[in-house]
Amino acid sequence: MQKRQIAFVVYPGFQSLDLVGPHEVFSRAETYAATIVAPESGLVRAESGLPVHVAHGLADLDPAGFDTLIVAGGSGVYAARYDRRLTAWVEAAAASARRVASVCSGTFLLAEAGLLDGRRVTTHWNRARRLAREYPRVSVDPEPIFIRDGRIWSSAGVTAGMDLALALMEEDLGQRVALEVARDLVLFLRRPGGQSQFSVGLWSVRPASDPIREAVSSIHSAPGARHDIADLAEQAGLSTRHLQRRFTAEVGIPPAAYVERVRLEAAQRALEEGGDPVDVIARRLGFGTAETLRRAFHRRLGVAPSDYRDRFRSALRGSS
Repeated sequence: MQKRQIAFVVYPGFQSLDLVGPHEVFSRAETYAATIVAPESGLVRAESGLPVHVAHGLADLDPAGFDTLIVAGGSGVYAARYDRRLTAWVEAAAASARRVASVCSGTFLLAEAGLLDGRRVTTHWNRARRLAREYPRVSVDPEPIFIRDGRIWSSAGVTAGMDLALALMEEDLGQRVALEVARDLVLFLRRPGGQSQFSVGLWSVRPASDPIREAVSSIHSAPGARHDIADLAEQAGLSTRHLQRRFTAEVGIPPAAYVERVRLEAAQRALEEGGDPVDVIARRLGFGTAETLRRAFHRRLGVAPSDYRDRFRSALRGSS
């Protein structure tokens, strides 16, 4: 069986996890053969200082013939994108590849090569504004973990590259294989591309005290249960006034706002992964009515739940 050839592009100052994470994913399936290429062969140092030996320089490889081209991100991309040999090689490889992908700020190199004009892409949230400013022809969405626009795929930073690689694998080999690889790598949850970079684990602060940790834990364990201020206060063993004050101080937002955001993320997952009607999801997750869920979606995400589901599914089909 002929293997699918994958080219990983790195350069001095690349983010090591942008290479190693996706590389590990693809290495778990015999279907793939990976090649790492840098401007020059030899020792290439990642931005963390990790030395990586790269066997192939640009002059060693014909850019044609790769099935998938993946460009790593990293702080070194800001200099690497102006290496005309590198951008020319990337452009040539992309011309014959079935699909092209970037991890994190690898989008800057693809944008400089002219491959992202008119495309919707994502990148690490902290670099999205700069990407949009420097490449105004690119539509930059800092929210999703990864995006597919036709044959162009892009992902947020570091660990999101593994989610991207699993999605590419699922496209090639099916969901069962991708899930088996995720389990093998002990990835607790294979995140869908439509999930926000600003998930609970990123936007929330771990509470400092046991009573508030107890309240937060109860919200996450059952998002659809009753979580009004009196219920949370009873679980935490505090007065309602004391709970409100301490929760806001330790977590950064009031209890009601936290409950809504956790429920909203649960609703996003339900829309992404299942086919239940919006009103059923709303009742199950504590919103009460479909209209309440719609208002929360519009306020937080700027779209209706039905549009969110359609957008996520169309992204999996390959449209923007």
